[in-house]
Amino acid sequence: MTRQEYPRPQFVRDEWINLNGTWQFQFDDDNIGEKKQYFNKETFEKEIQVPFVYQSLLSGIGERVVHEYVWYKKEVVISNDSAKKTILHFGAVDYYCKVYVNGQFVGEHEGGHTSFSFDISNYLAEENQIITVKVYDPLKDETIPRGKQFWEEEPRAIWYTNSTGIWQTVWVEQVNKEHIDKVRFTSDFDHGVVWMDLSLNEETEISKASYYVNYKMMFKDTLIAEDRIRMNNIAEKRAVDIIQNKIFRTNFHDDGYTWSPEHPNLFDVSLELCDESGTVLDRVDSYFGYRKVHTEKGMVYLNNKPYYQKLVLDQGYWPEGLLTAPKAEDFKKDIEFAKEMGFNGCRKHQKTEDPLFLHYADTLGFLVWGECASAPVYTKEAATRLMKEWMEIVERDYNHPSIITWVPLNESWGIPDIHSDKTQQHFSTTMYHMLHAIDGTRLVISNDGWEATVTDICAIHNYAHGNAEEKEKYQYFKESISTVENLLTHAHSKWDVYAANHAHKGEPILLTEFGGIAFKMGDQSGWGYTSVENAEDYITEYRKIMEAIFQSKGLWGYCYTQLTDVEQEINGILTYERVPKCDLAKIKELNNLFFPERLAIKG
Repeated sequence: MTRQEYPRPQFVRDEWINLNGTWQFQFDDDNIGEKKQYFNKETFEKEIQVPFVYQSLLSGIGERVVHEYVWYKKEVVISNDSAKKTILHFGAVDYYCKVYVNGQFVGEHEGGHTSFSFDISNYLAEENQIITVKVYDPLKDETIPRGKQFWEEEPRAIWYTNSTGIWQTVWVEQVNKEHIDKVRFTSDFDHGVVWMDLSLNEETEISKASYYVNYKMMFKDTLIAEDRIRMNNIAEKRAVDIIQNKIFRTNFHDDGYTWSPEHPNLFDVSLELCDESGTVLDRVDSYFGYRKVHTEKGMVYLNNKPYYQKLVLDQGYWPEGLLTAPKAEDFKKDIEFAKEMGFNGCRKHQKTEDPLFLHYADTLGFLVWGECASAPVYTKEAATRLMKEWMEIVERDYNHPSIITWVPLNESWGIPDIHSDKTQQHFSTTMYHMLHAIDGTRLVISNDGWEATVTDICAIHNYAHGNAEEKEKYQYFKESISTVENLLTHAHSKWDVYAANHAHKGEPILLTEFGGIAFKMGDQSGWGYTSVENAEDYITEYRKIMEAIFQSKGLWGYCYTQLTDVEQEINGILTYERVPKCDLAKIKELNNLFFPERLAIKG
């Protein structure tokens, strides 16, 4: 069976039904499925392995021909318990889908990268249920957030094979009619408390009965707090004092409790919803990390200490699964590879990653910059779609301590005229303020690469080390990043660092794309920003770049391009199959050229 792990590690219930595996499948190129009622059709023409898209080898189909309309069907055993609510969950479906249960329309969802669910209780038969899903993935529509998925039929350059349909786990939960809908943890780091926001499902009739939530908060084997909350409203909020010792709280920078890449400490939380008789109606397990992120004096601070970020660009593609990791352990392996090379985090580029990746980042200690697929053009519809998707991203991923930065826009994709177009500038600043409005715990970058508006980090891309003659390119690169003034005036190609009427206001400057050294393994073909022929030359090139970065008086971190090769791109430190191209210990040595003493100098 494929991908059997529990798909929502931040909100765990013991009882659930995994619907991954073999589904019936059919292409619908003429879009006649609804008219001919495919939701009642007995059999489809093909089979597919969910959660892998038909373009991937692991789907069992592996066809790269474009099919914009596809159908899925699966018969499953789910009892029709009138005392329970049956919730059908989808991790992600690209791009638009309609869901039917036993031939009845249940609901629809737009957005290819976020999770959603439907209450299917009223659509169930006695025991055997037929779930049918129609998917529409328009190849040429440039107003949808598509990221690196190419809108032409053959991938090339930095654009990859598109993914159509279900690409994350499908699953079912049966819960009591009254149950916990969500929980949110917010660290108030400077006061030694964590805020816990609890919500019950909307159908819970608070006015007609009394409900309580019992919670228990553990740190390793130590009980930190436990209490009983009467739910006077559907939603209640509590501040939990997790550091009882007042003297310790005033010096709360103890690595024994806080979350960081070096010390990924987590607090486990169990929640029980009970009625007034004490009967347990629902139980959920969750966790959080106690940490704070802010900027000050031109630096990024983690837990009130200056923190130099050494990130790697991670696009989250696999040769056999495309956007879907073949196994959950593959997420863990990628993070372990990155940490082995001396990186303390990644920028998840143009992809909203599976929550299991974020879980491994939480538990292993790995910073994440969360990003979303961009649309190629700016229209009112494209802007609306992106905003909606981002609200769903924050809702799903808020509790993961590993995410410290949101990146809503990249290299002016979807906002091509932002330099002078006030409408697109307003959109960039709106995304910045919207994300801060719904999540005050993280930094937000308005436009990663160039043409920033209002932003918490000045994020610059610079591949100048690959664009000139050998004798000149590294010197130019070194000079262009050496000081704050040079960083702000040496624009990348035709783009300025800030859009018109916007300027640097002292925010930290990070080099968030550079490198891209291409190294062909065997008979590989492809491209990168600069090229080498062997592992020794690869290390030499990497050293030149990193020495320039660590000598810079203006930079406060970096993000190297990139972790792995992807399709025709061969500029990864690892191959597409995750084979190291050089001695990773030497990469780690070069990533550690930075000396912590510089913290005091910059402070």
